[in-house]
Formats: sequence, structure tokens, C-alpha cells
Amino acid sequence: MTTDPAPTPSPDAPGPGARGAARPRTSRSPLRRARTAFRRWRRVRPFWGALWTGLGGFVIFFLPMAPLGKILQVGVGGIAGMAGGVLLMAMALLILLMPGQRHTAGVIAVIAGVASFPLSNLGGFVVGMVLAVLGGSMAFGWLPERPARRWRRLRRLPAAEPAEAPGTP
Repeated sequence: MTTDPAPTPSPDAPGPGARGAARPRTSRSPLRRARTAFRRWRRVRPFWGALWTGLGGFVIFFLPMAPLGKILQVGVGGIAGMAGGVLLMAMALLILLMPGQRHTAGVIAVIAGVASFPLSNLGGFVVGMVLAVLGGSMAFGWLPERPARRWRRLRRLPAAEPAEAPGTP
């Protein structure tokens, strides 16, 4: 009884890690489906700009509620800090839920972040102001992804011929 050796796959045949290989469909866990859905949702909006803007608003809003020993200015600064923080958190929600309004919300977030410096405890001890300006700028500059047409066109181009080594006939 002889055994035939295993057939050697050709280099052109798709292997288990190749892009063209068909993957078996398996049922995914609900957690994995939720993560994939969140990733898709996050990629069609300026998520990181909204996150930084919201964190800046959070810092500016809750700093006036700190113990009196840690607050530099009490009174109008505390009220302005709370109002600025609420405005920044509202802009973060607007950026997330209405990406078409990202330019307006980004400009308002930058203005509110810079205005928080003289109005409320040095802009959340500068941390909240920097986060708000960073997030507003990121939201303003965000662009939606373009379709992958360009990549399809590049894949159709013929591969370049390998260069010959010098001195070969």
C-alpha cells in the first residue's frame, strides 16, 4: 500500500490567508456584531472630534463643582463654566448625531473653548480648553470617506515588469 504525497498547491492558488479565499460563515457573537456595527457608525462621523469636545466640556462643567480649595474663582466664573461646559457637551452631541453640521458646531466649540479661559477657572485649568479646541478643530476638518473607486482602478493596472540585473544577456 503506497501513499501519495499531498498535492503541492500552486503559488497562484488562493491559500487560507489569501484575500480571494472564501471564509466559512460562522455565527458571530452578539458582542462582536455590536462592535462591528459601532465601528461602521463611528467611521461615518467625526467621532474623535466629538469625543475630545465632550471631554473638554465635561472638565469645564464639573470643575466649578470641585471643593472650594481647588476653585480659583467662585461666582460668575462658576456659572460661566457650567454654561460653557453644557454648550460644549451639546456641541459634541450635535457633531455626533448630525455630521452635516460639523462645521458650525466645530467653530462654536473652538470659540466656547477659548472663551472658557478668561470666564471659568482658566478654561478648566487649561485642560478643558485644550480638549475643546482640539475636538472642535478635528470636527471642523473631518471629511467623510470617499468611495473606493480609485483603489479599484489601481488594481487593474498591469504589474511592472521586474528590472533586469546589470550584466545579464
